[in-house]
Amino acid sequence: MKRWTAACLAAALACTAPLASAQMGTRAYAPENLSQLSGNDRARVISQEYADQSNGRRIPDDQLRFYLDQVNSGWGFSRIKQDIATSLRGNGGGSGWNGGNGGWNGPGERGTVRCESNDRRERSCPTGWRNARLVRQISGTQCVEGRTWGMRNGSIWVNGGCRAEFAEARGHGWGGGNAGNNGYSVTCSSNDRRRQTCGWERRQGRPVLIEQLSGTACVEGRNWGYDGNAVWVSGGCRARFGAR
Repeated sequence: MKRWTAACLAAALACTAPLASAQMGTRAYAPENLSQLSGNDRARVISQEYADQSNGRRIPDDQLRFYLDQVNSGWGFSRIKQDIATSLRGNGGGSGWNGGNGGWNGPGERGTVRCESNDRRERSCPTGWRNARLVRQISGTQCVEGRTWGMRNGSIWVNGGCRAEFAEARGHGWGGGNAGNNGYSVTCSSNDRRRQTCGWERRQGRPVLIEQLSGTACVEGRNWGYDGNAVWVSGGCRARFGAR
């Protein structure tokens, strides 16, 4: 009887192994499509994956919220794992989300730089660029150019809890809160996560994101873009766009 009971218990544990592994502190396992899981299980496997990669550290709340939002935007588990690795890169994988180098993870694979204000303190991330543009907001705190981030002497500065990825802006004369070369800007908002189209003057050139107004990260090609005569936003993105 004891042998039969032990066998049944082993079989039961095997059936629950995919999510039990995350609960028991072993290597996190989940389907590629995390939307198949409940909200609690999504949070559990992402938190465990972060702990696995960072030698047991707890994932920051705003980073976890960011990943949960991206699941709704179509990110798979492998992409989240890769992004966690990127966020920990350069510090041995054990110094946490903000890194041991002042919150700077260096140039990314697509020419981006991640700069982060830890404990709302100001950080400076050297880039050698003349101008920068916000590519992806990571923090729950809004990143507003000229208020919580900007350019200074070839470096990006962030403060007030702003955490974001930036890319080089090729235009001249915009930055520090300006709306572009000539002050032209358009604010476009996705209400209730619906797609919204806002008119854009073609002669102004291609728009760039200059101020994110939503808690949802605005990422070009995913929840905002340009089709020649208009800027479109979706998925809760609200932002101000200026001329390149």
